[in-house]
Amino acid sequence: MPDVGELIGHWGYPAIFLFVVLGNLGLPVPEETILALSGYLVWRGELRLPLVLVVGIISAAAGDNLGYWIGREYGRGAIERYGQRVGVTPERQESVWRFVTRHGPLGVFAARFIPGLRFMAGPLAGAAGLRPLAFLAANVLGALLYVPYAVGIGYAIGYGLGPYVERIERVEYLVLIGATIFALALLGWRVLRVRRG
Repeated sequence: MPDVGELIGHWGYPAIFLFVVLGNLGLPVPEETILALSGYLVWRGELRLPLVLVVGIISAAAGDNLGYWIGREYGRGAIERYGQRVGVTPERQESVWRFVTRHGPLGVFAARFIPGLRFMAGPLAGAAGLRPLAFLAANVLGALLYVPYAVGIGYAIGYGLGPYVERIERVEYLVLIGATIFALALLGWRVLRVRRG
């Protein structure tokens, strides 16, 4: 299992960009964990806070914009097929569809802060025909608020628990293992719901 902390430490800001873009596209990459880990590495002095924030905001906005254009180009049917492949039930997709179409740009903004909605909001907003400038404004504003929040959590963990965390060898493994177990459990739960439904 690769050590995400070492990957970020070795590849730096390009690794953060790649992981966050992929996570915002809906791939099983826990971008929240990547951003929090980046904040922790800022606290340790291995990364610079302004660069982490800029890269995080740009990559979060870019990932959602790619999803928006995919939804605009291929429509809701393609999104529904993809969603079922990653274990998102049709009911869940329908609820996100209603949320985004009912609230428009405000729904896109709010989805940034709700796990499970974040990666679906962009493609569904594109498929729903939300105007590009309205989506872009909501998406960028959401990224401007969300990324500092997620990075700040990691920094706060380092600041508040740093002396204790540094005593634990390879804390990045613990974060990655915890995130992986959570993601696999969530995916397994979704797959079971799809098969039963």
